[in-house]
Amino acid sequence: MNATWSRFNITSIVLGFAFLYLPIVLLVVFSFNESKLVTVWGGFSTKWYVSLFHNQGLMDAAWVTVRVGVISATVATVLGTLAALTLTRYTRFRGRMLFSGMVFAPLVMPEVITGLSLLLLFVAIGMDRGLMTVTLAHITLTMCFVAVVVQSRLVTFDRSLEEAAMDLGAPPVKTFFQITLPVIMPAIVSGWMLAFTLSLDDLVIASFTSGPGATTLPMKIYSQVRLGVTPEINAACTILIAIVAVGVIAASVVNKRREVQRQLDEQAAQRG
Repeated sequence: MNATWSRFNITSIVLGFAFLYLPIVLLVVFSFNESKLVTVWGGFSTKWYVSLFHNQGLMDAAWVTVRVGVISATVATVLGTLAALTLTRYTRFRGRMLFSGMVFAPLVMPEVITGLSLLLLFVAIGMDRGLMTVTLAHITLTMCFVAVVVQSRLVTFDRSLEEAAMDLGAPPVKTFFQITLPVIMPAIVSGWMLAFTLSLDDLVIASFTSGPGATTLPMKIYSQVRLGVTPEINAACTILIAIVAVGVIAASVVNKRREVQRQLDEQAAQRG
C-alpha cells in the first residue's frame, strides 16, 4: 500500500510540475527557433532576439513597464511599510478597522473592479490617462502586498531592542533607522520585489488606466498575440523569465548570507 501510494504521489507531483513548467520550457526553446512558425522547429538561431531589440514598439513598451514598475514598487514599499508599522504598533485607535480594510481591500478585490473604479475616479477628477495613472493604479494594487510582507516581520520583531536603544539615549527616529529598519530590511526588499513583479505582470488594471504613450509590455504582447504568436514574443517572454529567475536567485543568496552572518554573530556573542 505504501509503495502504491508512493508511486501515485510521485506521478502526481511529476504531472503537476510538468503542467506548470513544460509550457515555459517550450516557450524558451522555441524562442531560439530558426523558423518563423512557433510550432515547427527549424534549427537553432538567436535572430529573433536581435529582431526583438530592433522592434521599437516592444522596446518602448518595455521601457514604460520598467519605469512604472520601479516607481510604483518604490512608492508602494514606502506606503506599505508605514501602513504595516501603523497596524502593528498601534493596535487600538479610532478607525483602525476601516484603515485596515482600506489597506488590504485590493488583496481580495477582483482586478476588473479595481481597474474600473480607478478609471471612473480618474475620469471624475479630470486626469488624463497615461503613465501617471498607470503608476498610481499599480501603487494602489501593490501597496497591500508590501504591507502584508512587512507586517508579518514586524509581528515577530523583538521590541526590547528598541527599548534598549532608547534607554541608552537614542531618539525614536534614530532608533528606527539604526535598529528597526536593518532588522526588517529583508522583508522590505522582498515586498519591493513582489510589488515590482506584480506591476510587471499586470494587464487588467493597466488596460483600464493606460492612455496614449503608456502601453505596457503585457498589453503590447497581448495585442500581438491576438493576431498570432511570433518568435519575437517568445524571445521577450524568455528575457522576462530570465530577469525574474535572476532576481529570485539573487534574493535567496542574499537572504542566505544574512542568515549565516546572523548565526555567526549570535555564536560569537554567546562565546563572548
